[in-house]
Amino acid sequence: MLLSKVFRASLQSGIRLQSSSAATAKASAASSSYGSLGFSFEMTDQQKEFQQLARKFAREEMIPVAAAYDRSGEYPFPIIKKAWELGLINGHIPQEYGGMGLSIFDSCLITEELAYACTGMQTAIEANSLGQMPVIIAGNDAQKKKYLGRMTEEPLMCAYCVTEPGAGSDVANIKTRATKVGDEYVVNGQKMWITNGGKANWYFLLARTNPDPKCPAGKAFTGFIVDADTPGIQVGRKEMNMGQKCSDTRGITFEDVRIPKENVLITEGAGFKIAMGAFDNTRPPVAAGATGLAQRALDEATNYALERKTFGKAIAEHQAVSFILAEMAMKVELARMAYQRAAWEVDQGRRNTYYASIAKAFAGDIANQVATDAVQVFGGNGFNSDYPVEKLMRDAKIYQIYEGTAQIQRLIISREHLGKYKK
Repeated sequence: MLLSKVFRASLQSGIRLQSSSAATAKASAASSSYGSLGFSFEMTDQQKEFQQLARKFAREEMIPVAAAYDRSGEYPFPIIKKAWELGLINGHIPQEYGGMGLSIFDSCLITEELAYACTGMQTAIEANSLGQMPVIIAGNDAQKKKYLGRMTEEPLMCAYCVTEPGAGSDVANIKTRATKVGDEYVVNGQKMWITNGGKANWYFLLARTNPDPKCPAGKAFTGFIVDADTPGIQVGRKEMNMGQKCSDTRGITFEDVRIPKENVLITEGAGFKIAMGAFDNTRPPVAAGATGLAQRALDEATNYALERKTFGKAIAEHQAVSFILAEMAMKVELARMAYQRAAWEVDQGRRNTYYASIAKAFAGDIANQVATDAVQVFGGNGFNSDYPVEKLMRDAKIYQIYEGTAQIQRLIISREHLGKYKK
């Protein structure tokens, strides 16, 4: 599959094309070596290349069509296909399964750039990483070859199928049941707010396998890989959301869906830990996405403030406005440092739950604050859909809700923090 000429130069110096066969696609994920430099904010040459490639794609391919996709709510598959061709999707997949094997840090750099252009498109892309992560961290070799391998051969999507109408933050209250019958599990239940729900080739599914309500969550649930075309799966209508409108969000109903036992991840009862473990790897990129949105809002507000004049001078020269921009800049820089620390920790092989929740909570909050401030700087124009900051404000809200609400993150942070003091 050929790339357009505009991207060819960006693919030099070691950046590989994820071709239609993709089995040969290799990239050195370990190039994010932090070496013997000690504490350093410097990126490697390859990280800079990934960042620049993503930035070029975001600004030349995504931004020009973002408003149209927001108005139509159409799924941005043409953009996703181009991103897949450039290797900007599925970065987490290990090299031995045809992927690029990127570190979480490297993936975050790409995510921030894509989110700068449109978080609706970026969320559709990032949902692939969330759906894949349980398989990456807990799948056996056969499962990884079958389900990760196919995603590097053609631009397919997957989904993380966990949330239910009555069990969002309260994951332990999941009602979907999986009953073992011979060599299969029969699943019945309903999931809700599933990103890529109607576009996924397969799902990671969390279901209760121990019917005892007193069974602890750590033993009550099992993680499954489910092909989306399995009989009994009913995909609901596309939800019309406030923001990120081109992202595909739906309810999924399971009626006597039969899943072979070889599609169980690790073993029966291990699902809850797998599902929660995935978040340590995916919350830093979510925070990076929120940071990308905030950076876009800051840039838009700053450029507008330098052009718009009142009382004979640019509004950026009024202290009231310049202080708003200063506060916005502070928040963006700190959010970026937070997600990079969280990503760096997990890349070192350490448990990063504390840092991941801090990054996700803080970046989600500041994305909303900075987007709102950008609308304020634009004044009446900011409230109008002809200007980009209105969309940013709508798109930002979900960052305080999905992949663990802002309140759940604070619960996790407080638990982790107090745990350091309790002996």
